[in-house]
Amino acid sequence: MNFMPTTTDFEPVSRDYARIAAAIRYIVKARAHQPSLDDIAAHVGLSTFHLQRMFKRWAGVSPKQLMGYLTLEHAKAVMRRSASVLDAAYEVGLSGPSRLHDLFVTVEAMSPGEYKACGAGLEIRHGVAATPFGPALILSTGRGICGVEFIDDDAGAVFERARAEWPLGKFVADPAHAADVAQRMFGPTKRGAPLRLLMRGTNFQVQVWSALLRVPSGAMVSYGDVANAIRRTGASRAVGTALSRNPLAYVVPCHRVLRETALAKAYKWGGERRSAILAWEAAAIAGSNFAGSIQD
Repeated sequence: MNFMPTTTDFEPVSRDYARIAAAIRYIVKARAHQPSLDDIAAHVGLSTFHLQRMFKRWAGVSPKQLMGYLTLEHAKAVMRRSASVLDAAYEVGLSGPSRLHDLFVTVEAMSPGEYKACGAGLEIRHGVAATPFGPALILSTGRGICGVEFIDDDAGAVFERARAEWPLGKFVADPAHAADVAQRMFGPTKRGAPLRLLMRGTNFQVQVWSALLRVPSGAMVSYGDVANAIRRTGASRAVGTALSRNPLAYVVPCHRVLRETALAKAYKWGGERRSAILAWEAAAIAGSNFAGSIQD
């Protein structure tokens, strides 16, 4: 079975993303030593001019500025500013359309009976698509996207785990649809019909995942903030368990939920990927305030 992404309009963008992702991985690993622009450019095989220009075009800020977003101190400061974001979101309700990093998202939770049915009667389209943070397996049904999993090594193993979550579902390969979903999630423009999600989980898990859809891009909250927002004070550990079961990488932004003392830990798809996503989101927000200069 072929899991490689097909050629789409998204792939030329992804090649740039791959270089930037490599630069971010290097910055994450070497940030304690504050690598220079020359060091970063040499690592990804670009001139300093081209790296700086590409970084600005991709993120709106320079590698040096991005490095500032990859620190625990920055995360703590953002968390302090974001402390009430979930309380405010709860007041307007956790159902209906939500706004997530310029995507409009609508959520449907499976009924208890459907949850137990393990996908019986569902046709699940699947495919691997390129994203800025590595390839991802994307699962979709007629009722919405039901799975997004980043792939680090064995795509086949990731697919088999997905099948185990939906053992009675009918899986149909559709890489073109997966590429279209990835384009809508990560591409330069995120317009069109709302991105529909189909969530399969316990009542508590769905509450946690739905609450996260109210955390805007650039904000960060703690496990305790999430527990308080769903009126389950003291359930921080259970919130952490629900995050580890999140079936919709990036779309349900569990990367924005941090332990108060850790930035690059306790993330289902890897601490370095979390740091890259958070920095990418912070830079996108900061970049909107820049006029496009390629200089610091």
